[in-house]
Parts: sequence; C-alpha cells; structure tokens
Amino acid sequence: MGIVNTEIKQKTIKSEVSLTGVGLHTGKDVTLVFKPAPANSGLSFKRVDLEGEPLIEADANYVTNTQRGTCLEKNGVIIQTSEHVLAALVGMDIDNAIIELNASEPPIMDGSSKFFVEALEKAGIVEQDALREEFVVTDIVSYVDEESGSEILVMPSNEYQITTMVDFGTKVLGTQNATLNHISDFKNDISNARTFSFLHEIEMLLEHGLIKGGDLNNAIVYVDKALSPKTMEKLKVAFKKDSIAVKPNGILDNLTLHHPNEAARHKLLDVLGDLALVGTRIRGKIIANKPGHFVNTQFAKKLSKLIKNERRNNVPNIDLNQQPLMDITQIMAMLPHRQPFLLIDKVFELTDSDVIATKNVTMNEEFFKGHFPGAPVMPGVLIVEAMAQTGGILVLNTVPDPENYLTFFMKMDNVKFKQKVMPGDTLIFKCSLITPIRRGICHMQGYAYANGKLCAEAELMAQISKVK
Repeated sequence: MGIVNTEIKQKTIKSEVSLTGVGLHTGKDVTLVFKPAPANSGLSFKRVDLEGEPLIEADANYVTNTQRGTCLEKNGVIIQTSEHVLAALVGMDIDNAIIELNASEPPIMDGSSKFFVEALEKAGIVEQDALREEFVVTDIVSYVDEESGSEILVMPSNEYQITTMVDFGTKVLGTQNATLNHISDFKNDISNARTFSFLHEIEMLLEHGLIKGGDLNNAIVYVDKALSPKTMEKLKVAFKKDSIAVKPNGILDNLTLHHPNEAARHKLLDVLGDLALVGTRIRGKIIANKPGHFVNTQFAKKLSKLIKNERRNNVPNIDLNQQPLMDITQIMAMLPHRQPFLLIDKVFELTDSDVIATKNVTMNEEFFKGHFPGAPVMPGVLIVEAMAQTGGILVLNTVPDPENYLTFFMKMDNVKFKQKVMPGDTLIFKCSLITPIRRGICHMQGYAYANGKLCAEAELMAQISKVK
C-alpha cells in the first residue's frame, strides 16, 4: 500500500452550474449549484440556507446514517442522500468542487446521476496546477458485514475498477452483476442507472411519510408481492397517477428499464459515490457482493484510516544535500522568529498546499541545558512549534509583504509524539492544508520525522495578523 503523486493533474469545473428538483425523502424543493474549488480542497457540500453557510466535507468520518441513503453530519449540519451527486463527480474525473444546497438533500432528479453528469459537462472541466494523489493498492483489503452477508474488498489493479454483484433472493429481480473497467465509461454505462425499491419497502416508506419526493419517474419499483386494491389506491395517490399496473417484467408501469441489469448498475453507482468519501483516488479493483450504504461506508472508513496511516508514515523523499528552496537568511526574511526561537533551518518544498522544511538538532540548543542534564531530549512542544513555523512559511507565502505579518497559534488538535529527538538528529517537517486558507487562517496537518520514522504529528490552526 502507498500514497503516490501521479503525473495526472487535478480537475475542477470551469464555471458554476445549477439544477433544481425535489428531495426524495423530504419532498422539498431544492436548488443545487456545482461550483469550482481550489486544488487539494476535495469535494464538499455547503448549506447556503443556514447561517454562516457551513461546509461539510465529503468525508467517511461524517457518515451518521445509511438507512435510506448516505447521510453526512458535521456540527449538527446534515446532508442526506449524498451518493448520486458524489458518483457523478468521481465518474466525471473531478477532484475538487463545492456542492451548494439550499436544503438538506440534493434533488433526486430521475433517481440516477445522469442529470448531474449533464450539468457538469455543461459547466466544463479544467485542469489545475496540482498533481493528483492516488492510494495504490498492493494487498487485498476487505470488510464483511456478518449480519447481512455483504462483503466489499479492494485488490491490486492498474486503475480504479468496480464490480458489483446483487442477489435479493427474489424471482422478480434475481441475481445481477455489473462492472466498470474504466472511469471514462461511467457516463455511458452507469450514470443513467436509476434507484430502485421493492413494493414492500415502498409501502413502509409511504406509511411513515418518508418518500415525499418520489414518483414513478425517479425509482424503479419491483413488485415482489401481490398488489392489493388498497395498495393500488395508496400508490395512485402518492404518485399522482390515475392508474398503476405491473409490467410483464415485474416492475410498476410508466418506466422502461435502461439496462436489463439496471439494479446492479445502480448499486455500482452507489459504491462509487460512497467510496468518494475516502477522499483519495484509489488505484485498485473494488469487488462488492450484495453492497449497501452501510457496508460501503464502513469500508470507506476503513480505507480512510489506512490511507491516513500510510500518509503519516510516508517520510518525505528529499535530498538533504541539494540546494534548498529557502536558506536560513531567506527564512528570517519571512518569519519574525529569531535565535533562540527560530526552529527551522531550510525549506526544500513550497506549494500552495504543502511545505517541507528541516532542522538540524545540535547539542548547542539552549533547551538542552535543562531538558534534561545527562539525557538531552528535544521538548515535544518545541517540535510542534517548529512544525507551526513550517506552516507559517506556507501561510505567509500567500501575502506580498510577509515581513509585515506575525503568525499566531489558534488551535492544536490530535497532538501525538512517537519517537524521541536527540542531538545529531535531522528533523524533517511536512505541513499540508486541511482546508484552503481563508482570511489568513491556515488549518493544516503537520508531521515531523527523524531517522526515517514519524516522531510527532498534530493538526494545527494559525492566523496571520498584520503588524500595526
């Protein structure tokens, strides 16, 4: 397993584009707007109907409910049924975008990703000045839900591929398979596969008022039980139809299947959308047996954790003997810190989202006088401070006159120390943006390495302030 930088550039949309419709479960009118987003910002939802227009990143760790679609929640803000929109974005090979909503649920449209794909095409897709990362699968990783018998795994492959196998144990649907060998085939082969339900599920949802935006144009209904006159009347009222009948292939009328295996294709669409929550492109083949939103998102959480661990242990590969991007004189021209509190010596890499710096730790450091006599160890708080100074280079690089700014800590989270740092060690610091820099506020993930190992990590937030 490993995280690699590919030679493929990240992509976003050229201009914003909007769609309107109703939410399947809420029945509320909703407008969705796709907007371009900066490189390395990923996919995120924005609730423009709420105060402060809160942002909810497409992150598996925010999944709270999977009963009737994949529901995300962050700080009490909810996004329902996220999977069809996310599948369209990944299927169109888009890395960064903001999905603005004026309600909690995207419009269901026809129950597929087709209309989202068409909107994204209309907006246009552009390359960005940043390379895409991929999680390269070298071993099989799997997740099994013992209760349902569902299983999903990923195995090595040269590209991202998905195969789904569905079996609901009913004659009307039977066993179906679907495969996506190339993401470029998503638009033609998968995007128009619509959501589906069984008659007994529709009855339950109607009984509890949970399918207010549904009609026969956005869900295939497989009739797995006798259609009683009472049920027929309920369906006619709910779907606003004068008459409803069952077609010879066992689905309610007013819909024609796009594919004989449309159910399996839609399950593949759901897998693609749910695994977008991993947040990193996957180079591997997904095989999903009886997939569902619960097993999909549990697997996404497992992959997300695995990727985070890979990223933590991925020591930056830099040549310490090469000419640095910034030497100590250039660093001092940007940072206000001075001896004995300037804790980085060189900067080797600096982009809009990442920075790599180093410090050579010597016995001449002031703090070794008291930490500790006879057993010199660099204080962990100073390792974090050095990390923050590295991040300071990242945020100060965004202003034309960094010498006129000071950088102040706002928050530290998830601080962990793994290895001791002693005289003679060379520390390598890497800081990467978690979210884009806004109003001089920098939220980043920092790592410190020594002797080829991770020695400290922390989530840091800092703000630059102009000197008056």
